[in-house]
Amino acid sequence: MPQTVCSGTMFTTPSGFSPHLACAEPGEEEEAPQEGPGPGACLADGPPITSASLDTLIQNLVPTTDYYPEKAYVFTFLLSARLFIPPPDLLARVCELCIKQQQLDQTNKQAKVRKFGPKILQLLTEWTETFPSDFRDEKMVGHIKDIIHRITYWKTLNQVLQKLNQRLALMSQGEESIIKVSLNASSISDKLVAFKTKPPPIQKDMLSICNDPYTLAQQLTHVELEHLSRIGPEEFVQAFVQKDPLDGTQPCFSEQKKKTSNLEAYVRWFNRLCYLVATEICMPAKKKQRAQVIEFFIDVARECFNIGNFNSLMAIISGMNMSPVSRLKKTWSKAKTAKFFILEHQMDPTGNFYNYRTALRGAAHRSQTANSNRERIVIPFFSLLIKDIYFLNEGCANRLPTGHVNFEKFVELARQVGEFMTWKQVECPFEEDRAILHYLHTAPIFSEDGLYLASYESESPENQVEKDRWKALRSNVLAKT
Repeated sequence: MPQTVCSGTMFTTPSGFSPHLACAEPGEEEEAPQEGPGPGACLADGPPITSASLDTLIQNLVPTTDYYPEKAYVFTFLLSARLFIPPPDLLARVCELCIKQQQLDQTNKQAKVRKFGPKILQLLTEWTETFPSDFRDEKMVGHIKDIIHRITYWKTLNQVLQKLNQRLALMSQGEESIIKVSLNASSISDKLVAFKTKPPPIQKDMLSICNDPYTLAQQLTHVELEHLSRIGPEEFVQAFVQKDPLDGTQPCFSEQKKKTSNLEAYVRWFNRLCYLVATEICMPAKKKQRAQVIEFFIDVARECFNIGNFNSLMAIISGMNMSPVSRLKKTWSKAKTAKFFILEHQMDPTGNFYNYRTALRGAAHRSQTANSNRERIVIPFFSLLIKDIYFLNEGCANRLPTGHVNFEKFVELARQVGEFMTWKQVECPFEEDRAILHYLHTAPIFSEDGLYLASYESESPENQVEKDRWKALRSNVLAKT
């Protein structure tokens, strides 16, 4: 069924769910060269950090002349630190420590700068590349300029800022596109319901736009990857920001700053695809045509599974399982549905979606060993990914009773989000078909009432409850038109 996001009351715990916290093994991620012990040497030389004070974790992030934190640590801490300290304040602390430790406020500092400069630049580069939305705040750019001024790496600074501005511009374009698509997609048209006693309205349908299941699956994959590319890793954390009962400070994000627009837009796309599938099935006046549409979407869903596009697959299955569609028994009896039941089995929620998770691991393994972008595609069932992250967040405290940050929790969070980040970077290998993409984004869809009315018009109500609802829906639509 269509999905919602970002509120604990909107989820039910997957059966058998038990968040398993694990720390990455040393050396598992690519490390920056280390020349000797430093503030974060415990990350490389000792056991993985499971908990620490926020001050200690910040200290471990700050490079020195002979130390640079592991790449995995940088990502994990920058992802999770926003729960405890706003990004501008964190960068200010990092810059302050750099200045103090390297004595950058002194005049005779050239020797230290030669060894330290490239490392602080590497940290700033990783930060701007992975979390560019943090730098929409002017304070962030001000801190960068201050530290670069002290190490006199102006040419490199310009390169970093130029790339950052390009990323921010692309993000803004993506957000404008989301708004336009949302406006188009929100035009729910119940006026398209064709009463069987009257001529049907002039309305294009999916089969007139695209009758090849593989082509439609490819275009759905285009839409999915475009949405994925816009979602920043920080949105997974900001979606569940709340007051920490063990933290005396205020939450780091106000409602205005909890930027999750791309994540929410992706959930809206899933819901739209559900309703579009249901609309296409309920629209035709003849039973044979409806059966053909059902068979077509079954084939599309199968191709999505083969591609590794599990989100579109689940949206199609959800749309076909909506009550206005599933009640069309005469229509379903005319359709060949053996492949549909196989796909339903693959996405069965039993055992915390055991079958789906097995298929996802297979697709992820294929992606790791792939030689082409076609084989690298992994598009997870997004709402389940959000639920996993939600229950990890709910099941484990951010801080321990000692006041230390529960870093082990955030290592697991970073593992899940990091895997998603790998999948979202795949470029779609399929050629765009603008006519199909336009239809997917703009075709009018029925509301839930419109679907029920179209369903009753296709196959008469079977009981008094359905008859009463049918009459009420007809009266309501006729009054509007």
